[in-house]
Amino acid sequence: MTDDRPPGTAHRHLTAPAVPDTVDRAHQELELLWAEAPLVGDLDRMRFELAVIEVLANVVEHAYGEDREDPADGAHGARGVDLDLAVEADRLVAVLHDDGIRAELDLSRVSMPGEDAESGRGLALTLATVDELEYRREDGRNLWRLVCLRQD
Repeated sequence: MTDDRPPGTAHRHLTAPAVPDTVDRAHQELELLWAEAPLVGDLDRMRFELAVIEVLANVVEHAYGEDREDPADGAHGARGVDLDLAVEADRLVAVLHDDGIRAELDLSRVSMPGEDAESGRGLALTLATVDELEYRREDGRNLWRLVCLRQD
């Protein structure tokens, strides 16, 4: 089988339950992505990883509210996330889908909380590190799209 991707590009996909261990699995997928695209610079890697992990951690923590069990089957952790990671010639792209509750937020109003705040920094950090952040509800699922333009 031949690889039809342009040189220097890479793609990874993760489908997993929406549980804290999935954040560790996402870190592993990012490491595999960098192994496939070794020319991505350290600054771009750090920006992208921070944003991806912050959004994923927020999904794991907040997207299911109190509904950690599906009443239909009673399976704890039955909810899931799909994460696509891509290195393109000029950008790094992550698309995350989850079947959790709609996020009630306005990304244009997200700001860094005060120093004494114990939470609320994730999306503000993400917005500070990415060039594009999009959230929308599509076909009953949440879709997050993150883009970092490559600076290397």
